[in-house]
Amino acid sequence: MARILHILDHSLPVHSGYTFRTRAILKAQEALGLGVRGITGLRHPDPGPDVEQAEGLTFHRTRGQAGGPAVLREWREVSALTESIVAMAKEWRPDVLHAHSPSLCGLAGLRAARRLGIPLVYEIRAFWEDAAVGNGTGRAGGLKYNLTRRLEDYVVTHADAVVTICDGLKQDLIARGNAAERITIMPNGVDLTLFGAPPPRDENFARDLGLGKGPVIGFIGSFYDYEGLDDLIDAMPVLIEQHPDARLLMVGGGPRGEALRARALASPAARAIHFVGRVPHQEVERYYALCDIMAYPRKKSRLTDLVTPLKPLEAMAQGKLVAASDVGGHRELMVDAITGTLFTPDSPRACGEALARLLSDRSNWDMRRIAGRKHVAENHDWHRNAARYLDVYQELINSRISSTMAPLNAAA
Repeated sequence: MARILHILDHSLPVHSGYTFRTRAILKAQEALGLGVRGITGLRHPDPGPDVEQAEGLTFHRTRGQAGGPAVLREWREVSALTESIVAMAKEWRPDVLHAHSPSLCGLAGLRAARRLGIPLVYEIRAFWEDAAVGNGTGRAGGLKYNLTRRLEDYVVTHADAVVTICDGLKQDLIARGNAAERITIMPNGVDLTLFGAPPPRDENFARDLGLGKGPVIGFIGSFYDYEGLDDLIDAMPVLIEQHPDARLLMVGGGPRGEALRARALASPAARAIHFVGRVPHQEVERYYALCDIMAYPRKKSRLTDLVTPLKPLEAMAQGKLVAASDVGGHRELMVDAITGTLFTPDSPRACGEALARLLSDRSNWDMRRIAGRKHVAENHDWHRNAARYLDVYQELINSRISSTMAPLNAAA
């Protein structure tokens, strides 16, 4: 049984889109017969034991602090993680190191792999310099942006194999001069074993939240600027002109939370907009059940054109209709008028009108729900897609065996 050590920025028991993808990967790989563990760097935010069990998975922690000015601080982070990987690997003896973005994890994995003499897979979930721009914590073309991009290029060039979550990222890497055959797509996915029959709408729960009989437009996720939630709020007056009883349910939180609440209060449709904050992950299905349409009005940017989000797939798995802005990441996940509804990005009116049309014509709702669920099952089910990792790992392991045998054969 091959052993795979996953190198991570952070992990369970912290809850985030990053940790949920990690959990899905590790669980699916275990089901395929692989031995898996994770190791986190200094940025893992949750104190805990040096070796921690979370949801049946094992995670090792890197200890220490990395002080000093920028660049030196990051270099110390990489060094600390490298030493942790090497120490843990000498005990557990993995066959492959599998580092996940950001590139600091990739660089630590690369250094450790060379010292241990085992191959490295580097998986890119997003370009973190673009994510920083989208989050409002970075500037496109700035010094930090360019340094992060160069480090990513270095890790991609020197890794033994590269994985990305979507074609947008793969094509960008090819345009930078990387060979297509070195890059495998492992698309964002859903563990369909976690999604049985969607629970029925709880009318008492809807009334307690002030939603009435609906219809309800929902967003469940993180409140970042690139999500375009200001446009969704501004779309509500357009929507209630045609559907006065429509409500918007906003579940989650994040950096834009306070500004979005203020925007909603100032809206002519303020009475129709409801925030409930973050909710425990195990209760999310109750909120999905209240919604008729899940809306994802991402703003058009390099980040949203290149990266596919996870939330629309979860919504389809829940049997929900999906309306999303017409950006590259969404187009890779859905087909307009078949598995989803696409509307012009950065346009509250286009968003509001698309939602109104969906609510006015329900004749094909069941067909779209079925098509969406089928699309997820056929293209984004972790327990089917995770087998792609086996091919990547096996090729690297075989290459390593061949390279170690070559000197012996020559001597013979």
